[in-house]
Amino acid sequence: MFLPLFPVEKVWAMSDNVQKAGFSPADYAIVSSGFKSFETVRYGNPYSGNFRSILRISPEINGLKGVRLPVDEQGNPKTATLKLKFNGSVKLLIGVAEKSGRSVNNPLLEKINFHRGTLSVKPVLLNGLSVTELPAMDIYEVRYPSGEQEITIPADPGFHMAILGVVSSGQRIPYRDTGIGDEEDYEAFYIEGFAEGPQLFTVIGGQDDPVVEEGMPGTEGIQGGFEGGSIVRIDDVYHMFPTERAGEEGMPATYDRVKTRIGHWTSTDAIHWTRRSTILQASGVYAVSPEDNPMNDRRSAIWSYMPVFSEENNRWYGHYLAYTTDRDIAPNHSFGRIWRCESTVEGIEGIGGPYKDMGIVIEPGLSSQWWEGRQGVASFFPYKVGNKWLSFISGAYPFMNPGDYPDKGGKGWFVGLAESDKLEGPWTRLDTTVNPMVSIHPWFVENPIVSKLPNGLYIAVFDGGPEWLKLPNQIAYSLSKGGYTWTRARYIPIDIKVKKWWDTMRTPLCLMPEGDGVYTIIYAAINNNRRYHPMGMVQVKMDMKVLDEIAAGL
Repeated sequence: MFLPLFPVEKVWAMSDNVQKAGFSPADYAIVSSGFKSFETVRYGNPYSGNFRSILRISPEINGLKGVRLPVDEQGNPKTATLKLKFNGSVKLLIGVAEKSGRSVNNPLLEKINFHRGTLSVKPVLLNGLSVTELPAMDIYEVRYPSGEQEITIPADPGFHMAILGVVSSGQRIPYRDTGIGDEEDYEAFYIEGFAEGPQLFTVIGGQDDPVVEEGMPGTEGIQGGFEGGSIVRIDDVYHMFPTERAGEEGMPATYDRVKTRIGHWTSTDAIHWTRRSTILQASGVYAVSPEDNPMNDRRSAIWSYMPVFSEENNRWYGHYLAYTTDRDIAPNHSFGRIWRCESTVEGIEGIGGPYKDMGIVIEPGLSSQWWEGRQGVASFFPYKVGNKWLSFISGAYPFMNPGDYPDKGGKGWFVGLAESDKLEGPWTRLDTTVNPMVSIHPWFVENPIVSKLPNGLYIAVFDGGPEWLKLPNQIAYSLSKGGYTWTRARYIPIDIKVKKWWDTMRTPLCLMPEGDGVYTIIYAAINNNRRYHPMGMVQVKMDMKVLDEIAAGL
């Protein structure tokens, strides 16, 4: 009988419905303590102590089970001795990438002691997978006999290595170059359920098709579909206030982002929606001057309506974003201003308005900060913290130098905080020791929406950024104990459970509690082959025990 000295993690072969078009995995056990397996799939996390994730992977190895290897805070390999137990003769598949991007050679590989294993002379798959922050990895095979085997990895062998899985020795691995490219400039990110650590949210279901789609009742006159906004629930009725990219018939798709309006939609199940009214309508008039000039129409485009109920005034306040728009300068949305409006109907039932404007809450000016850039102030979401009100504000296309104004915005979509004693204002930006809030992400956070969780933590859900900017292309969230400091972003991969009808994930409009830890998210997303941007729905379940663990560490 085999009696291991350490706890054993058995790594079982996957079923046929999971293992697609690739090698058939062999069972094995991890004998060494401190090592865990991971799934060798997109988003898989091959390292312990680092958030690097698999981005692209050849079908031959997709779905195998690998072993996480330890790395330091900079992501460099740490000394490790790994013991595995095989039930028969096998091929251990490893990925290796030389740090400078050059091909790994055998003298470098010889720094690793495979003990009784025999390393293939050449890769069996060239460019077999890509991992965030690393060159593409070539795949080698190491042949092992049955029984307990050992691998010793030095602290810095001169390249990065990943253990990707085990197949039987009888499987032939035909050589090919997969053509997968390097991802050294793709920053690592934390994907929920794939990265090492406890999983707060699990995707439990949702709609495989959009819940608000072109041609449905209420979508008449909306050329380009939807984007950001928000949702509140009153007496089991969801009230949605999306940005409707209305555009104009006969005008190009770019005009959908200019001639916008805020709609009011309701639903009793978050799936079937009825349009009730138009809350606000943009002018759609382009700017006549590239700078922030009063000659420009400063309500050319209207976006991101956020309703908050004022207990003191017993009525709904709506906060929304109004832009100047430019025909030629990126971004065409420029010099955002946040307006506040009030429902003319008192009480909770006044959610549908009509609303009257009460003036500008916060705008570009002498108190603006460099990161707000050409687009700021680009969103506003107020939330109560003690006796104060805080609000996320955002900016984009930052001005890095005074000479950049008005038309040379740089790269970055940032958020910061503003503060007020009253919901009505006046609002003051927090200083640059707080803003921008790069603790969430170094350079991309867009349209955060804040709510309070059962244990008192604040949570912000937001757009995590598109893949074409080398971002996770997922709905993201961040947590805060007191509302002022926020955790590193985590991303929720809803496409593992819901059919992916989109190419680019956009903005979540809510994180709506349904009871028993279940939350509904309504989101806007883009199919790159279509002008129309529909709305989708997904449900996630929160692990309350994990939430308390996270809270204890904040």
